[in-house]
Amino acid sequence: MIKLTKFKTRDHEFVLNADLIETVETTPDTVITLTNGKKLIVEETMDEIVRRVMDYRRAILRNMR
Repeated sequence: MIKLTKFKTRDHEFVLNADLIETVETTPDTVITLTNGKKLIVEETMDEIVRRVMDYRRAILRNMR
């Protein structure tokens, strides 16, 4: 799970299951497309989302050892 901020609502954070992310693109806003086709626009940059997903997956692997 990763914490993100809805676009133009800097105070409205939500948690997203990172396994549901299909694509992330910058158009110039950051748009996340989920595996079910739903699209989310968020404040974070594409690079920040990638970093958070990688951190999330690393944490899972660490806990499996």
